[in-house]
Amino acid sequence: MTLLRSSVIWWAGLLLSLVGPSLAQEFVTPLEGPPSDDGLITIESDSQTADNVTGVVTAIGNVRIVYPSRGTVATSRQAQYFSREGRLVLSGDVDVVQEDGSTLRAERVTYNLEDERAVAVPSSGGQVRSTMILRPDQPAQTPLTP
Repeated sequence: MTLLRSSVIWWAGLLLSLVGPSLAQEFVTPLEGPPSDDGLITIESDSQTADNVTGVVTAIGNVRIVYPSRGTVATSRQAQYFSREGRLVLSGDVDVVQEDGSTLRAERVTYNLEDERAVAVPSSGGQVRSTMILRPDQPAQTPLTP
């Protein structure tokens, strides 16, 4: 029970730190209109743990991460957030889908939140697969762009 309570408190702290000053505004903003870029994410999984000593949060089993303000949904078997390094690692059948149709499939994706860089690695003997929708009227975004 203590581990679960710590995990819930840690996740709440993580979400509050991502939302920051816009939290109060979110409560009074009407639901209509385009989503704001408030950084709010939803993480669903079979289990989640947080280690307050190391600052590592782990989600295991049927992981689904939804980042609505960026139009991104990612699924994997495991996700780990390394808060001290600002790094998110998705592993095991990773699929990243953006609302414009861009996709990425890999065995492992490591994303650095600070410099917004990602590295996708295939399974042994396999390949990374990505599809991107390129339109001349808008800047290109990769499936790894949050």
